[in-house]
Amino acid sequence: MIREISRRLFVPHPSYALYMIDFNNSSVFKLGPWDLSQVAPEIVPMMVTGEELLSAFKGARDYVVFSNKRLIAVNVQGMTGKKRDYTSLPYSKVQSFSVETAGTFDLDAELDLWFSGLGKVRLEFKGKVDVRALSQLIASYVL
Repeated sequence: MIREISRRLFVPHPSYALYMIDFNNSSVFKLGPWDLSQVAPEIVPMMVTGEELLSAFKGARDYVVFSNKRLIAVNVQGMTGKKRDYTSLPYSKVQSFSVETAGTFDLDAELDLWFSGLGKVRLEFKGKVDVRALSQLIASYVL
């Protein structure tokens, strides 16, 4: 009962869903590897001193970038795709994480991250993505 009530207390206003990526909708993130040179011109201006891009993964329109300090989720919006929402998820706020590798019949791998104040963020990877390497990357900055 307490858990159910607390979930209702932390539900964001419905208008927020228009801007921030819906991490609970797994169809949003069927990510495949993406070349860092494609994303660097857009992300580098937002980076802080000492921050480095490590890897990027793209879905149909949205994408995520892993740096040495945070995960940046980019929600491409509108018909033209010029409007974008950048969600910065610092590794310092990760409370725990889980990796599920691809199998014989389920070819998608999954990375679940639990962020303090936000809750669970699920990223689903298609194709040959080394989620164990992502797990090691996150562990190196979280643990």
